[in-house]
Amino acid sequence: MARLATGVTVLTVADGRDDIGGTVSSFASVSADPPIVLVSLTSTGYLTEVMDRQGTFAVSVLGQNQRAIAGRFAAEGRPSARLLLASEPHHRGEHSGALILDACLMALECRVRQRITAGDHVVYLADVDGLPDVGAPTRDAAPLVRYMGRYRGLSV
Repeated sequence: MARLATGVTVLTVADGRDDIGGTVSSFASVSADPPIVLVSLTSTGYLTEVMDRQGTFAVSVLGQNQRAIAGRFAAEGRPSARLLLASEPHHRGEHSGALILDACLMALECRVRQRITAGDHVVYLADVDGLPDVGAPTRDAAPLVRYMGRYRGLSV
């Protein structure tokens, strides 16, 4: 599995008094009609606890120039997502209330449809409730991927 290249996203959840977020590389499209995505989180993490309570979240798909953001959201003992994005243009999603980066490649707002325990992770199948406007990426915009334990750009 360490050699598998996966796209990197920041997942955020609005939780009343705070905003929770994390870097996620286990994210995929499942269905186009209706639009359904899959995200996998560590079963013992606080993000999973909040996701179970709230049921809605936002995903910001990162570009290769956003390694620093991915690193911030992956750090152990990280502060709230609001503090991590303080210097980045962002807004709250209309459907989820979660934070969304303005300068990401693509963003989605999602509602959990099904929760599946799989080993030491929880897999969420989620309906896409909205596609927030984050500007149109250029044709040569390259996604950020994680491959062999490191963040890397992917040539397109």
